Parts: sequence; structure tokens; C-alpha cells
Amino acid sequence: MSLYLIGDVQGCDDALQRLLATISFSPSRDTLYLLGDLVNRGPQSAAVLRRIMRYGNAAQSVLGNHDLHLLALAHGVRQASRSDTLGDILLASDRDAMLNWLRWQRMAMLESVDGHALLMVHAGVLPQWSATKTMALAGEVETILRGQGLGDFLHQMYGNEPDQWHDALTGADRLRVIVNALTRLRFCDAQGRMDYDSKEGAATAPSGYMPWYEVPSRQTADIAVAFGHWSTLGWLGRSDVLSLDTGCVWGGCLSALRVGGAGPSDDTTRLQQELIQVQCVQAQKPG
Repeated sequence: MSLYLIGDVQGCDDALQRLLATISFSPSRDTLYLLGDLVNRGPQSAAVLRRIMRYGNAAQSVLGNHDLHLLALAHGVRQASRSDTLGDILLASDRDAMLNWLRWQRMAMLESVDGHALLMVHAGVLPQWSATKTMALAGEVETILRGQGLGDFLHQMYGNEPDQWHDALTGADRLRVIVNALTRLRFCDAQGRMDYDSKEGAATAPSGYMPWYEVPSRQTADIAVAFGHWSTLGWLGRSDVLSLDTGCVWGGCLSALRVGGAGPSDDTTRLQQELIQVQCVQAQKPG
């Protein structure tokens, strides 16, 4: 049995199919954890969702900003942009099944792999949040996504304020900060104040800001955190940070990381990693 983490697919079903063939994925034996942004910008978002849904419990995903954007479009909260490629889902006869499946995916996942804690999110984790707190806060959003108040939540989800976490936050402000951290975060300052404008690599942090995983005394520094979202950062395979958005939809690669499976002679001080990549031929121009 193998466990694989897969970065942002973004509607590139051909690349996903080739990647799964390359790793000889078997849903009866292996497990996939997808790191969000399954859909949008690529040409086959519906095919990606249908493929993953067929795998049942062998494939689980956290939700990314593009996945939430799809839910917002479906509920009439947002208008489609010129760069959106979600019509194949929104006009499909099985649209409701795909949207309902998305609603039941996670905002964060925490697993133990060979005795190592592995936290999975789409974008990042604020420095004040431990893994346990991250899971609790993610659960607050998941409850809303699966409940009767989804439409109201989606109407209030968008916005950049508040830009910092406080335990006293309530209502829409609280949920918005949680969503923004888990699905949009790249840079923040030492107090966890988020910047949403900078989208280039780690070296381009605005003055006073840094990549979220470089904040001193980050509460998740003692475990491995896997994430996608940051295509200009690309692959990063540290003991505490696993970055897996390698820009498939922008002409890069789609990446899978096999984790765990340490043998008796392997280094047990860190989570074992094996990176597998396929080139994406469905590249889109940024827009």
C-alpha cells in the first residue's frame, strides 16, 4: 500500500491520468490525498472530479480557492471570469453530484504516517495555529459547507479583512480569516498578518513579511505540512514543508509525492519522500 500527495490539478485530467498510470495507482491498494484546486483554468474540470469521485475512500481532497469559487458560482454568489473553465461542471447533468461531493471534502487533514504527523492544507497555516487548532478551525468551515447556511456563507466569504487571526473573532469575520489562511496564504508577518497581493516566489516577500512557513516560532514547525497553491514557489521538500503545486496548468508538471513506507534501514527521523512528476501538455496562459 502506498500513500500519495498530489498538487494542484486545476482541470488537467490528461496529466492526472498519466500521473496515476506512472505511479501504478490502485484504489484497492493505495490512497491519494489531493491538496486542493482540483478544478478551473484547465480544460477538463468535470473529468477530474468524476475520476476522483470514482475512487471512493481511496481519494480525499482538501478544498482550494478555485474549488470554493466553483461553489460560489453554482450558488450565484460570483460571476464567472474570462479565465474560468468551469462550464463543463455547471452545465453537466451530474452537476449536483459533483458539487455535493466537493462540499464534503475537507479544509484540512491530519494523518500519522510512519509515526510522523502530516498536516495537509491547500495554501498555508497561520503561525499561531497548532495542528490541533488548525483542524478545529477547519472543522468550523466544513460544518458550514455541509449545512443549510452554505449560500449565506458564500456571500460573506470574500474579502481581505480581517487580515489577522484573533481568538475573539466571531461570525463571518472568523470564517473569512480561516478560509483565507487555508486557501490563499503565501506571505504573512511575524504576527500572522496576511498579504494577498504578492504571488511570486519566496524571495519576493513584501517588506516586513515572509513566507508563512518561515515565521519564527510557528506552531506547526515540529511536523510536516503539505500544501499546494503556490506555483511560483514550486517543489519544496523539507522535513517540515512539502510544497507540491508545480504549475501544471501553466506549463509545468503535475507532481505526486509518495510518503511513508520506511523500511528497517531507512532514516526514521523524517518522513520518507519520493517525488514523481509528469509534464502537463494542457498549459494555459495566465490571465
